[in-house]
Amino acid sequence: MTRSSAADLLEAAEPTVPHIIKARHEFRGMRTAEHYFEVPLDHFGADGPTGETITVFAREYVAADHSEEEAAQLPWLLYLQGGPGGRGNRLAGLGGWSKAAAKDFRILMLDQRGTGLSSAIDRRTLPLRGNDAQQAGYLTHFRADSIVADAEAIRRALGSGPWTIYGQSYGGFCALSYLSLAPEGLREALITGGLGPLMGPADRVYQATFRRVAARNAEYFEWYPEDRLTVTRIARHLRDTEEFLPDGERLTVERFQMVGSFLGGNTRVDALHHLLEDAFVGTPGGDRLSDAFLEQVRGLVSRSANPLYALMHESIYGQGESTGWAAWRVLQDFPEFSPDAPEPLLTGEMVYPWYFEQDPALRPLRSVARLLAEKDDWAALYDPERLAANTVPVAAAVYSQDIYVDRDLSLETAAAVRGLQVWESADFHHDGIADDGEGIFARLLGLTRSVRD
Repeated sequence: MTRSSAADLLEAAEPTVPHIIKARHEFRGMRTAEHYFEVPLDHFGADGPTGETITVFAREYVAADHSEEEAAQLPWLLYLQGGPGGRGNRLAGLGGWSKAAAKDFRILMLDQRGTGLSSAIDRRTLPLRGNDAQQAGYLTHFRADSIVADAEAIRRALGSGPWTIYGQSYGGFCALSYLSLAPEGLREALITGGLGPLMGPADRVYQATFRRVAARNAEYFEWYPEDRLTVTRIARHLRDTEEFLPDGERLTVERFQMVGSFLGGNTRVDALHHLLEDAFVGTPGGDRLSDAFLEQVRGLVSRSANPLYALMHESIYGQGESTGWAAWRVLQDFPEFSPDAPEPLLTGEMVYPWYFEQDPALRPLRSVARLLAEKDDWAALYDPERLAANTVPVAAAVYSQDIYVDRDLSLETAAAVRGLQVWESADFHHDGIADDGEGIFARLLGLTRSVRD
């Protein structure tokens, strides 16, 4: 199906889907409402959105400073979380970007399909779909195009006119799909660290990101030269000594390298040093990895909380061709990341086939992951012609040294979207909104309003 025909299906869709609010609460200066929607599993079937439905959950946040009458008149802002496979943020209070947004909007925090309370997917639920091929077929309905179709169905069910969307990381990829499929549903779009490439292959993404991750390793080890020695020591130790995580699984060198996820942010990078300083303790049998270290590492390397990330990560780059474990193939061009390297570098958020052998939460899904990696007929996620003719105000923050969404690829995409305004900054990394969410949100909103108003 072409993107234009998919867009036509969305425009012709029924105006409302079943919708209920199950609970409302008020605490810490905000009011919340818990929304549940029943949406088609397949929005893009040949006969339109018919047949099986799934549940999609979203939580509404409104500042208590607004009366209920005032709040009802506020425009909606839909927040699209990073991932794929991450549920919407659970806010304990309004702060950062949400504090800024709540001044003028009702915030809708979406659990993207397959996550959180939205017909969640994991090793226990996916087998309900049937055999491996049927499970893989089911997962083809959990990409950005379907997330956008859900959002449009939700917007109509809420009775909203065109709304504002805010996409962080993968949420920005979804925003680009929204601009391609249903721009009539958008008042404006804000994107942070999320201008993904509009075309493949996936290999070029990893060629760029491995280079940036290597540079980030070098920067980190300049700050903490003792940690270069500690990382090498841990790798050598794991080659010679069996160490087990609290879930009973062996900690391998390649799983340990995943702690490099800390390198992707300004607000988290120094926490890597605090993790490594807990690494070893003396025991009657010699130095071993400490229980405190192993427990922290388990939380970093397990995908039990978001298996959809590992299953679907490379599919976000798949359009008309297979991804074929792109990160794993490109890794061979960067031997400094090999677990057998004399001084191995730490890796980022890439996904490799061995994830599905070493992580107990993923092991039952190994064959499904292989089928998804081999799939060579992924539908297009973007419409270059629509993006080139875009009329929706769009502003995007691009972080110069982002190790997850490459700066050069981001600017290439920005140039292909008519009217998209870029604010580039070297002051933040991928987690910029955790650093100064209020300031970044205000800057991007100001850019879109300067165009529209």
